[in-house]
Amino acid sequence: MFFDREALEAREAKWLAPYATLSKNSVGRKYSEEEPRYRTSFQRDRDRVLHSAAFRRLEYKTQVFVNDEGDYNRTRLTHTLEVAQIGRTIARTLGVNEDLVEAICLAHDLGHPPFGHAGERALDKLMKDEGGFNHNFQTYRVVTELEQRYPDWNGLNLTQETLDGIVKHETTIDVSAAIGLETNLGPSLEAQIADFSDSLAYNAHDLDDGLNAGLIKPDDLNQLAIWRFVCERRGWHNDSIDDIKRHILVREIVGICVDDAVAVTNQGLQTLNPQDSTAIQSYPERLVRYSSTVSEYSRELKAFLYQKMYRHYRVIRMQQRAERFISELFLSFDNDPRQLPPASQNEAQKMGQKRTIADYIASMTDRSALLEYRRLFDPEMRP
Repeated sequence: MFFDREALEAREAKWLAPYATLSKNSVGRKYSEEEPRYRTSFQRDRDRVLHSAAFRRLEYKTQVFVNDEGDYNRTRLTHTLEVAQIGRTIARTLGVNEDLVEAICLAHDLGHPPFGHAGERALDKLMKDEGGFNHNFQTYRVVTELEQRYPDWNGLNLTQETLDGIVKHETTIDVSAAIGLETNLGPSLEAQIADFSDSLAYNAHDLDDGLNAGLIKPDDLNQLAIWRFVCERRGWHNDSIDDIKRHILVREIVGICVDDAVAVTNQGLQTLNPQDSTAIQSYPERLVRYSSTVSEYSRELKAFLYQKMYRHYRVIRMQQRAERFISELFLSFDNDPRQLPPASQNEAQKMGQKRTIADYIASMTDRSALLEYRRLFDPEMRP
């Protein structure tokens, strides 16, 4: 016995909630293709993201700590996998399309440049007269233009539902407007889950890395209501934290947040009683959210991380170094674009010089950016 695509689609229709996004109802792809025999359209999207060059490069891109800061710290790749794991759990619990959630989660950071948000800030400043640089918008460009894997089109030719989930990721810019997408519909529940999972993973796992690196001291945690709640629940009576206790803390935070969001979202769904995915997208508010108590936990934790970790002098030093690397690379290429590889020189004729340079640098890993820097500025390094 085997399950072909039609059987998988029938299983979705039978088992998923009425407000789930069904793969058989997909709007489709920009370029017409015959769908695979043993995978749904959203499963194909997930696999295309996994096999992309941009996804592989996430292994050596900064989350908070630059790649050479240690082997334990999270990278963009491990962060992305953790987001997908959380997203799948929530999707399965709420009865929506797990494959679509996973595809959106795995794709959400493909546009990040090297050195994390420091690299993004540097490129945004350098591109201020060219529309700026935003990693969410860059992710959309990666999957629709920059990946070169097929002879008849650029990009990955993902379904519109996956693209919508990428575009409607919460961001400082309106990506929908930036790409000319005119729609009155908000994000699907699957897209909301992906967005929520990203925020949760970011907070909980950055806390883990900060404690492990010694940037956050155990005594500091007493400021956090969620820490005090975990201590009460676990019966902890001292401030010492070993590796096992740190892992338990992170698991507790993720569990508390997931449990709360699932309960609140389920209550909202019962009240709204949506009979299809369009009803979710037409609703003016996001359904995937916390209760007021856990929302305050999350807000407090985010502020704590900014104070104790993201503004720690060691992190600031890494960020300043990263911005300098990115800026000097960009300005050197812009001053003499003949230093770019031939393919990028050709692309500059179509896309414009500065945008092509930004694309070229954004595609680099931390390691390759450092190596490129040495090639350009180290007199003992071969070009």
